[in-house]
Amino acid sequence: MEKWRNNIRNIAPYVPGEQPKEKDIIKLNTNESPYPPSPGVRKAIEGFDADELRLYPDFVCSRLKGLLAKQCGAKESEVFLGNGSDEVLALCFMTFFNSKKPVLFPDITYSFYDVWCSLFDIGFKRIPLGEDLRIKKEDYFGENGGIVIANPNAPTAIYMENGDIEDIIKQNEASIIIVDEAYIDFGGKSIAPLIHKYDNLVVVRTYSKSRNLAGIRLGYAFASEPLIQALEAVKNSFNSYTVSTVSRLAAEAAAEDTEYFEMCRGKIIKTRENTVRELEKLGFETLPSSANFIFTTHKDINAEELFSYLKENKIYVRYFKKPRIDNYLRITIGTDEQMEKLLEEIRRYIK
Repeated sequence: MEKWRNNIRNIAPYVPGEQPKEKDIIKLNTNESPYPPSPGVRKAIEGFDADELRLYPDFVCSRLKGLLAKQCGAKESEVFLGNGSDEVLALCFMTFFNSKKPVLFPDITYSFYDVWCSLFDIGFKRIPLGEDLRIKKEDYFGENGGIVIANPNAPTAIYMENGDIEDIIKQNEASIIIVDEAYIDFGGKSIAPLIHKYDNLVVVRTYSKSRNLAGIRLGYAFASEPLIQALEAVKNSFNSYTVSTVSRLAAEAAAEDTEYFEMCRGKIIKTRENTVRELEKLGFETLPSSANFIFTTHKDINAEELFSYLKENKIYVRYFKKPRIDNYLRITIGTDEQMEKLLEEIRRYIK
């Protein structure tokens, strides 16, 4: 064997949902929005002068930071931008988790967390969810090197009340608490305003879900100025120009179009609730969802077999072959028409 192989990092990577090439499928497996970006985004992109691409992007992105800061009454200096929330979270892990104590997060959550810990050589501990697949706040009151909580959690879609998260923050003054709010716009209330009360809180958000812009790769974080400054230092030691010019323009336009944002968000929530009701009629039990997806199971149906059947019929959902959740399907909420076709196929499968 070549000796140079001994110097290559060997790591099990994060496995994203399938991205099929076919055009005639119903894609409900990666929690993307079924609706297009706002008309303002299209206008901004169509009016863009391609000659600008010869220049580096805006290093500061002051206007975009200002628009985002208004969401929680923050200042520009309390906003951090990155190339998707995955990059923002990865930079947070690199910046804030450097003690010898383990970082804590649930055993059933976004599976990128343990990948980053392995990549950056960060010790971690998975905390089991309760029997109801909810986070138990008391489990996070012990000594640790940091805490990460997705709220709503993924893949369960369950929302944790901000009061419970605040209790965790109070009990961990010596640790950085990261709250990953990728799905917060579909239910619950953001904890971001509490960055002014707790200087160890970092709240991470994304444009990929409720802003219908997964393709621009734009993520951001709210935190106290010292934490943002630390993040900026790490980012600028790695890649100073993380947000492309086109992504910045699209993000600014989307942030301004609050009416379109509320319309799409409302439609997804309404479709989600209707889908849950219809699945209940078919005998499914769905966890309470505050996200743009649902996590559902049926005591008499094998989830993996149903997953395969739906895929054969060109409907993609997500299946996790993992302990405790290996008979659940995670289903992204699509349009009313897409969800009705999903339900039709499930009814056909049951018959």
